[in-house]
Amino acid sequence: MKPYGKELILDLHHCDSGRFTRKNIRNYFRKLCELIDMERCKLSWWDDYGLPPEECQTEPHLKGTSAIQFILTSNITIHTLDLLNNAYINIFSCKDFDADAAMKFSADWFKGEIVNSHLIERK
Repeated sequence: MKPYGKELILDLHHCDSGRFTRKNIRNYFRKLCELIDMERCKLSWWDDYGLPPEECQTEPHLKGTSAIQFILTSNITIHTLDLLNNAYINIFSCKDFDADAAMKFSADWFKGEIVNSHLIERK
């Protein structure tokens, strides 16, 4: 059976949480897509941006930013945990991409350590 695509699942710990801003994450998506030759489409956010302080998340496993960068061939998602200094990234595409380059770039961008990675061939 011919592969449909692949998905890179990446867990980064000990990141610089100062890099978990919307502006920086938007730039990350832009540069990553250039690196792995993906065409960006819509970008969507889920976070506390614009909420009154009493409605913002305070639990370490919830406080952060989630975003999905739709690409022509699927999507790239990120979930940051500001208080834990962790970032969780998934890159899924039916178009081939350089997973090693994506891993190194992501770790360097967020100044984190790769503690877990899986590359899955989708069928």
